[in-house]
Amino acid sequence: MAKVEIEIERCKGCGLCVEVCPEQVLEIGREINLSGYQYVTVVQAEACIGCCRCAEMCPDTALAVWR
Repeated sequence: MAKVEIEIERCKGCGLCVEVCPEQVLEIGREINLSGYQYVTVVQAEACIGCCRCAEMCPDTALAVWR
């Protein structure tokens, strides 16, 4: 099983990671970080296959995937 970690304060909520995730593990949350952005959250951690597409797509390197 893989694990996605999100650095909340680096995330700008662009949604690119959400779009490229083949298993719909991520979504834009309702909470706001200190910069005023709604950041990405993990909603289906058990579905993550560890493909790393989300981390590769993130322009702010706010995601890390651990296998």
